[in-house]
Amino acid sequence: MSYLTRKRREREFVELTRELLDSDQVRMMGRWKHHGPVTTLDHSLFVAFSTYRIARALRMDVRAAVRGALLHDLYLYDSRDKSAHPGNQCFDHPRFAARNAAALTPLSPKERNIILSHMWPLGGALPRSLEAWMVDLVDTVCAGLEVSRICRPSRLRERLGVRPMSPAYQ
Repeated sequence: MSYLTRKRREREFVELTRELLDSDQVRMMGRWKHHGPVTTLDHSLFVAFSTYRIARALRMDVRAAVRGALLHDLYLYDSRDKSAHPGNQCFDHPRFAARNAAALTPLSPKERNIILSHMWPLGGALPRSLEAWMVDLVDTVCAGLEVSRICRPSRLRERLGVRPMSPAYQ
C-alpha cells in the first residue's frame, strides 16, 4: 500500500470515529494496560482500524463494525485489580463495555451485539452478524500479535493523532 493510500485510509478512519475518539471515555482507555505493555486504547484502535480495512474491502457495514470494534473493551477499570471488579474479567467485561458504550453514544443493535459477543464463546453472547464474527476474530488475532510483541499498536495511535488521557496506569 502506498504512503498516500495509507494516509487517506487513516484520515477516513478518523473521520468515521471522530466523535468517539474525542470523548474522554475512549481516551481514558489509555490509562490501563491490557495485553502486556499495550493499553486498552491502543488495543481497541488496533482492532478498530484492522476491522475498518477488512470491512471496507469486503463491503460490509463499515460504520457499525468500526464503532463496535472501537468500543469493544470500554470497561474502564484495571482488569488486574480484583477489588475494582471482583468477578471474572474475561467473562464479564463485554457487558461492562456495552453498558459504558451505550452511556457514551446511541448503539445500533448490530454495534451492541459486536461489543457483547467479541469474546465468544467465553463472553456468552453469540455473534449475530458477519461484522460481529469479524470483530471477534480480529480481536483475537490482534491480541495474539500484542501478547507476542509482534506489533506495537501505540505507533498507530500516534499516526492517527489520538491522545490518551494522562497519566497512564503503571
